[in-house]
Amino acid sequence: MKVKKNDTVVVITGKDVKKTGKVIASMPKLNKIIVEGVNVQEKNRKARTAQETSQKIKKEGPIDASNVLVICPKCDKATRVAYAIVDGKKVRVCKKCGASLDVKEEKKAPAKKASKKAVKEEVATEEAPVVEKKATKKSTKKAEVATEEVVEKKTTKKSTKKATEGEEVKEVKKTSKKKTAKKDDAENA
Repeated sequence: MKVKKNDTVVVITGKDVKKTGKVIASMPKLNKIIVEGVNVQEKNRKARTAQETSQKIKKEGPIDASNVLVICPKCDKATRVAYAIVDGKKVRVCKKCGASLDVKEEKKAPAKKASKKAVKEEVATEEAPVVEKKATKKSTKKAEVATEEVVEKKTTKKSTKKATEGEEVKEVKKTSKKKTAKKDDAENA
């Protein structure tokens, strides 16, 4: 197929005669292309949920590649495509002016290497954790007491699971009682 993606083309037959546009996609097996703003098809899309709204979607449809001519970037004329061998490669050429139609991608110059200090600073800023302060709620004494009771129950459940290790279980129970006693003293003061 002589028309490729990113070529600028003009339509020569069909309902969109004399429209120009950029080739969005090409399908060589089907000999079809999709051009920007050409063969626009409207599709009604039904709302699938209550929040969505029904809408009409406009989308470009494929047209046959034989219905367009490629516009030469050098002479800006619609032209047929010829082939020539340049430097051992087969290249598309304009029949009117002989200019190459294949756009060569310019290689970008490699970026200068950053100094070690700059790299370390970038890494440090990326790795630095962002600390967000959460709003604290004022709690009542009843809520604090309820949470302490829940904590005590959890610690006793954990200690009963370790029933095979008798000594450790007693130590866990003692420490949890000491902690709750200290909290109670702090609240009463």
